[in-house]
Amino acid sequence: MVELCGWVAGAVGGSAFRRWGVSPLWSGALVGLLWTVAPRPLPMALAWFGVLLAAIDLEHRRLPDVLTLPLYPVVAVLCAHEWRKALIGCAAFGGVHLVTRLVNPRAMGGGDVKLAGALGAALAVHDWFALVWATGLASAVTLAISVVTRRREAPHGPGLLAVTWWVTAL
Repeated sequence: MVELCGWVAGAVGGSAFRRWGVSPLWSGALVGLLWTVAPRPLPMALAWFGVLLAAIDLEHRRLPDVLTLPLYPVVAVLCAHEWRKALIGCAAFGGVHLVTRLVNPRAMGGGDVKLAGALGAALAVHDWFALVWATGLASAVTLAISVVTRRREAPHGPGLLAVTWWVTAL
């Protein structure tokens, strides 16, 4: 049943963002699969937002505010049981990405910085060390995307989203 609900949720999200190049069929299938693998609230929310955001970032190299900003209250509610850790993780992970952006603006976009805060909250609630190794692993995923797509500069959002989903799903 959860896979069917995930498929419907992903397809509805894909339909809503079709103008951004998101396929309702693919987004439905991916969200359904991810919900089946980790049928818990936080990974399910990250899967829904993540599939849509990754598709848009891969296609347009943008992470629209209409998806990144609502992720904050969703993560806040789902991590409220450990709100101090979530707040610290948000500030730390978001802060590291902000400093990286300020030092080298070509390294990542502003959307990546906005996304990093919400993802940092989710990572910190799971495990403090996840904040550290998720940074490196997300960069490795971004590098892999660059190699596969043969782009010199690949979007960083899909790597951040994939690693955060994986950490929270385990």
